[in-house]
Amino acid sequence: MGEQGYGIDPIVAARIATDISEIQALGVETAIVIGGGNIFRGLAASARGMDRSTADYMGMLATVINALALQDALEQHGVATRVLTAIEMRAVAEPFIRRRAIRHLEKGRVVVFAAGTGNPYFTTDTAAALRAMEIKADVILKATKVDGIYSADPVKDPDADRYEQISYLQVLQERLQVMDATAISLCMDNRLPIVVFNLRTPGNIRRVVMGEPVGTTVTA
Repeated sequence: MGEQGYGIDPIVAARIATDISEIQALGVETAIVIGGGNIFRGLAASARGMDRSTADYMGMLATVINALALQDALEQHGVATRVLTAIEMRAVAEPFIRRRAIRHLEKGRVVVFAAGTGNPYFTTDTAAALRAMEIKADVILKATKVDGIYSADPVKDPDADRYEQISYLQVLQERLQVMDATAISLCMDNRLPIVVFNLRTPGNIRRVVMGEPVGTTVTA
């Protein structure tokens, strides 16, 4: 949503698409799990009294809107893109089928996974970990608005230290709010590394892929 308080900023979508097209040009098979917090947050609505399942389904539909916006931005950059959703809506996207997703990746297309896991009570983080396992990804790149994992909230605590590397266990024990505990546990069980970095810095995705020391790496 950029600097707006709500919705989709086409300029931000275009910049993210530029970053993704750079790594796609390197031959990297790229799958994206997208959230919907800029449109609707299920957990927040649930906290205000809405039924949790209903709120979560609404949040999943918000991710489909974002996925279509990102697909459009990517295709304007000449990148072949497919949106696969966990909730079937054939008029706008393909249903998620694991083998089809892998085939799209093999053909050099960017795959955008929308609608989370298709189940309430699971976050976008958990969807990212699950899809990463299913397609046998090498790494999860957690693109966010901070430049890594800190010992405390850097906005509230100026003395917070940034970690260059940290273990899954430390993240869980210190409740560092990188990803939710289900997602971290899934990555830990399957030894899938996570790199947390700032998406707002242009070119950061390429830097991470090229192995430059960007953000924080979570491993065993």
